[in-house]
Amino acid sequence: MFRNPIVRTVMMSRVLQQLGVWVRNFAILLYVTEQTNNNPTYVSLISIAEFAPIFLFAFIGGAFADRWRPRRTMVGSDILSAVSAGIVLAVVAMGSWQALFAATFVSAMLSQFSQPSAMKLFKRHIPEDQLQGVMAMFQTLMAVFMVVGPIIGAFVYGQFGIEVSIGVMGVLMLGSAVLLLALPADPVPEHGDAPKGDLRQQLKEGFQYVSRNRLLRTLGVTFTVSGLAAGLIQPLALFVTIDNLGKDADFLQWLLMVNGAAMFIGGGLVMAMAKKIPPQLLLASGLFVSAFGTVAIGASTSLPLTIGLQVVTGIFYPCIHIGIQTLILKNTEGAYIGRVGGVLTPMFMGMMVIGMSVGGPLMHALSLLSVYEISGVLFLAGALLMIMPRVGRRQQLGIDK
Repeated sequence: MFRNPIVRTVMMSRVLQQLGVWVRNFAILLYVTEQTNNNPTYVSLISIAEFAPIFLFAFIGGAFADRWRPRRTMVGSDILSAVSAGIVLAVVAMGSWQALFAATFVSAMLSQFSQPSAMKLFKRHIPEDQLQGVMAMFQTLMAVFMVVGPIIGAFVYGQFGIEVSIGVMGVLMLGSAVLLLALPADPVPEHGDAPKGDLRQQLKEGFQYVSRNRLLRTLGVTFTVSGLAAGLIQPLALFVTIDNLGKDADFLQWLLMVNGAAMFIGGGLVMAMAKKIPPQLLLASGLFVSAFGTVAIGASTSLPLTIGLQVVTGIFYPCIHIGIQTLILKNTEGAYIGRVGGVLTPMFMGMMVIGMSVGGPLMHALSLLSVYEISGVLFLAGALLMIMPRVGRRQQLGIDK
């Protein structure tokens, strides 16, 4: 896979992008916390600035990614991110720190155009039997930055302050754009696969394409229940640390680091065995382990057991994202890659935000364990949705024989 110049170039670009994103995210989080004296409203606005563009621009960005040339779109997105960082830096220097929210929003918005363009490049240039391995490679990269990203971000901000942190983010994005210029020039026209008609028609065709494809429909429902499951427990990890384990809130970072390190291992294992495991089975196994691991973490009051469960669930968690991305790439025509991702991604993110909103009230009304049990049942439902069609096909083959 590393011999493929497309994979190598996009991988190096993602390293710079992730460095920039983590430095920006932690610098803004720590700076806003200091400026507002831990005001939860302003702190929550950071998350809104990160997630809102996914709802607002995921499908539109996917549609434009199908219309535009992927290399040009990716380079342009990184350049615009760097320019926006420079503008925000100038505004912050004049004393208006609220502009930091705009930096987060603009960068997250541009990623909705850049990411589906990268998927189009993979679909076009990578052999199908290597797609799952490539997805595993990129998931492993994300896991690495989940571990080291907070450390790097906090260090840069602590040593140099908010201005340098935003400036570093802009330079890294510009460096990513320069790297992406090494990609092969986009063909003109794109092998006849550029969508025809106006944007409204293309958006409609995207929904119709997903509705006609049975696997993509099933994947959409799985996205929905999995997003809700993940959202329910995401804000409650702090209470596992405090209530179940009797530790201080600061101890949560160690659990997250253990989980992130396990995700790195899991991504590497999937990358090594990518050609041996069907993506549908990979996704179902990740959801099954998440189902039972989630319930066990909610019930555990033993520190060694909780750490062990964090390791197990972390190892299998990459199976979910790798399986999803591989299924989308293998079961979607190149001309629809952006729009299919634009239809499915908001399903997961929307339900996750809903889950985050109701997780706390549910815990007060029921209990911490009850919310974790509900989340586990939802993960299990997602696993069954993916595995039942496979079982049905095997039974049908047996009947035919």
